[in-house]
Amino acid sequence: MLYIIEHMDKEMHKWSILEYSHISKIVGKENLIFTNVKKGKEKIKNLGKIYQESISVMDFDNICILDMDAKDCLQAKDKNKFEYFVFGGILGDDPPKKRTHELIKKLKAQTRNLGNKQMSTDTAVLTTKMILEGKKLEKIRFADTIMIPVREGEDVILPFRYVLKDGKLMLAPGIVKMLKEQKGF
Repeated sequence: MLYIIEHMDKEMHKWSILEYSHISKIVGKENLIFTNVKKGKEKIKNLGKIYQESISVMDFDNICILDMDAKDCLQAKDKNKFEYFVFGGILGDDPPKKRTHELIKKLKAQTRNLGNKQMSTDTAVLTTKMILEGKKLEKIRFADTIMIPVREGEDVILPFRYVLKDGKLMLAPGIVKMLKEQKGF
């Protein structure tokens, strides 16, 4: 199984780099492909294979796009049906802008959901990997809308779903530090 991140932001933001690094650790760089990387590829060059072209113009067969609005939920048996699992690499908006829908229309690909909550890209990949390895979605523990204290009397709310593993939030390493060091929001 290969995991494809269609980078859908114009820039390569630090947040994306941290999530992409986390994804590379989760699935292994030999199993990770980044597409549509127009800027900043030198920042992720050691994390997986990189293409400047969008997956929508490339010749990948047997793909499944993960989308929270898909009718069917991902199941372990899907690992036998699909070779590639595609995720939109997007700095999430709240409410979601549904940019992955454009990709689905272009590719006319099959889709699966991971529930109806928006996830960070690394959370979606981790959840997909867990399901494909046999864990049922309803058995995965999640935290929704988390609050990160960044300064005295100041918190950042992340309105996304994150995996809880052994009671610990599976955030991309470096995200909390980046939020604490960020000057403005």
